[in-house]
Amino acid sequence: MYIIGLGTATPAQRYTQDECLQALAASDLYQTLSVRSKTILRKVLNGTSGIATRHLVLNPLNEFIQFNPDALHKRFLQNAPTLAIKAARRALANANVDAHQIDAVIISTCTGYVCPGLTSYVIELLPLNKNVLALDMVGQGCGAALPNLQTAEALLASKGRYNTVLSICVEVCTAAFYLDDDPGVLISACLFGDGAAAAVLQRDPQTGQRSVRWEGCHSITDPEQRDQLRFDQRQGMLRNILMPPVPQLAAEYAEEILNSTLAERRMKQEDIGVWIWHTGGRDVLNALAQRIGLTETDLRWSREILSEYGNMSSPSVLFVLQQALNNKAPAGWWWLASFGAGFSSHGTLLNVNYPT
Repeated sequence: MYIIGLGTATPAQRYTQDECLQALAASDLYQTLSVRSKTILRKVLNGTSGIATRHLVLNPLNEFIQFNPDALHKRFLQNAPTLAIKAARRALANANVDAHQIDAVIISTCTGYVCPGLTSYVIELLPLNKNVLALDMVGQGCGAALPNLQTAEALLASKGRYNTVLSICVEVCTAAFYLDDDPGVLISACLFGDGAAAAVLQRDPQTGQRSVRWEGCHSITDPEQRDQLRFDQRQGMLRNILMPPVPQLAAEYAEEILNSTLAERRMKQEDIGVWIWHTGGRDVLNALAQRIGLTETDLRWSREILSEYGNMSSPSVLFVLQQALNNKAPAGWWWLASFGAGFSSHGTLLNVNYPT
């Protein structure tokens, strides 16, 4: 399978972390929080989180105080299809593929629920052919991009009617934003942003174009660690459960998948020239660096996306991939990895070449 086109989209509004803190501090809601909670917000938003700005659908920023199940669902439904379509159009243009050439569309999200799923909106508004295979994937959290692409690989390998697949990850993380004295809820409100990413996949490469060959995917899902990172639902609203062991778990499982893939291929870690990691957060990237032995150069592309966009959940790793490709990171073997709820972790080798 080849990734022949990529596209990303974010809300127009871009806020600094300091702007977020000032908006929070000016709200009546902020005054209801405990001293400990206020300290957490100031520490994360003023500290060295690795995040400078985030793109949020909130306009104005103080819309965050509107949190109840109806308002949050409306926020998701108004913005998720728009972001998905923008990313998809850019991916199709990047691939030089017409929307009517798409045989299947796969959409991953975890920050809202609609039935029929987001594929219905993309089919209508992009538009796609009405006989396209539409698959909506939910509940996979930040790691969803790679299972999504793996599903596309399976469709393309079937050698039936599926020749071109559109893969989309879209998250309106602000549809799960609110404030109380739970540290996981507070930290999530400081780290996550809104965005979408799309990829166009085909079985064969395009002649004379950049080649990004997908080499299969390895995954781990450990239900015993489910409660470390997940969404809960209380009072009709999604609540992010984010426990302290998450960075170390992410690094542990990422290393296991990397080592098993390299062993299967009879490769060494030194064979990988470019690393494409889900942005996760500062502590996650630091844990990966320590456990796997990565340099700041290895983490460059993930750090850059984290700084500008924060953690956008499932689209993040495709933003990192696009950043590396746009900057023509060295051709050769690349490692693409995501992780998230479950606890789940995924990794694959990419073989990247540029036209001469």
